[in-house]
Amino acid sequence: MSVYLKCKDFTVSNEVFELKKHKEFDMLFTSPQPLTEDLGAYYKSEKYISHTDASDHFIDKVYQMVKKIAIKSKVKSIKTYKKESKNLLDVGCGTGEFLLACKNDGWNVVGVEPNPAAKTLTISKIKNKNIVFDSLEAVKKASVNKKFDVITMWHVLEHVPNLVETIKTLSGLLSENGILLIAVPNFKSFDAVYYKEYWAAFDVPRHLWHFSRTAIESLFMKEGMFLSKYRPMWFDSFYVSMLSETHKRGKSNLLMAFIIGFYSNLKGVFTKEVSSIIYFLEKKEV
Repeated sequence: MSVYLKCKDFTVSNEVFELKKHKEFDMLFTSPQPLTEDLGAYYKSEKYISHTDASDHFIDKVYQMVKKIAIKSKVKSIKTYKKESKNLLDVGCGTGEFLLACKNDGWNVVGVEPNPAAKTLTISKIKNKNIVFDSLEAVKKASVNKKFDVITMWHVLEHVPNLVETIKTLSGLLSENGILLIAVPNFKSFDAVYYKEYWAAFDVPRHLWHFSRTAIESLFMKEGMFLSKYRPMWFDSFYVSMLSETHKRGKSNLLMAFIIGFYSNLKGVFTKEVSSIIYFLEKKEV
């Protein structure tokens, strides 16, 4: 398997990892991949703000501001899929804002969050420790006959060690004609190609997998989930470019980040290759 790039972990360890081309799908994988029991150490950083509510620095403030806007958009995007049972599972619920927004919108919510600190924050917001689990397997055991009308994974799939097993489990938990929303970075976007090894969304080794549009469609089709549509995440190109500029130059350059983010989105209008994409996957009988 050929090496696509070599990238450094800019967040925790400064170790260098290889991005290798997958032998079957149009995607990349991080090599070597840390053992599952060692992965947690790579998330122990104040820079990893998706597990905190931090807003101390400028980039943190931008992240929190964009997150609030994005949550409203995400809740709106699933309204049409609300059935009578109104069951929703959010995998990798982080600090719980999206889960809380869905609960307030009338959904019966369940969350998965393996990070202890983030899980504690989620429980404090949801006010129910019995609906937030450490893993998908724990949800599966607790909800033996329960199916979910909507399952969401917002920038989570790229983190899971056992990709094929995870997809099979998701398929088993999703109801017939249910919808799975997957948001992941797209390594074919202009900003990814421009920044190369400095592209923040490679985020090795926390990101174990790096997807293209065709890879997502093929991976999930094998488990009876079919791509019905996809939607660009326009804000991501700007935020990722801000982080990438810091990786590349050792300091922020907001003007250049804006230019690259804007051009990546503009080009993506025609190529459909934007920095991050939300995929809507429907479960149908094969």
